[in-house]
Amino acid sequence: MTRGFYIGRFQPYHEGHHRVVEAISDEVDELVVGVGSGDKSHSTRNPFTAGERVMMITKALVDVDVVTYVVPIEDINRNAVWVSHVQSMTPKFDVAYSNNPLVIRLFGEAGVDVRQSPMFERDVLEGTEIRNRMIHDEDWRELVPDPVAGVIDEIDGIERIRQVSDTDAG
Repeated sequence: MTRGFYIGRFQPYHEGHHRVVEAISDEVDELVVGVGSGDKSHSTRNPFTAGERVMMITKALVDVDVVTYVVPIEDINRNAVWVSHVQSMTPKFDVAYSNNPLVIRLFGEAGVDVRQSPMFERDVLEGTEIRNRMIHDEDWRELVPDPVAGVIDEIDGIERIRQVSDTDAG
């Protein structure tokens, strides 16, 4: 059995993330989804709480054919011990998926097998683009799975991101 690990901030979880999870699910039996910056929320860059992001991801992955564990991971801002921090917060995993050069380097130095994940329509399927569309009342729903849009509606996420963006530099 192979268990993979995929980390992101998921602010919000979008169709690009979803396609990555679907691709990874063909290679692993189980997947740990790490919700990075789990301690951050209520800012323009990180508007949603860890719990809200867990809800988005859990609801979006209902129909994906892989056992998933969604785990919030708080920032520690110490790269030298970051991998051991992640490993202490998650079920044991065999392979990590990332395209972030620092994450690839840190996992590699720790002896973890790292594979680059595919990327999809990165010019549009990108958190900053989606958050900007939310702030400026532009179409964003087509860029996230329907269950994610439902969670954002439930928590009044559009009003939150607009409100924090009025007073927040990032």
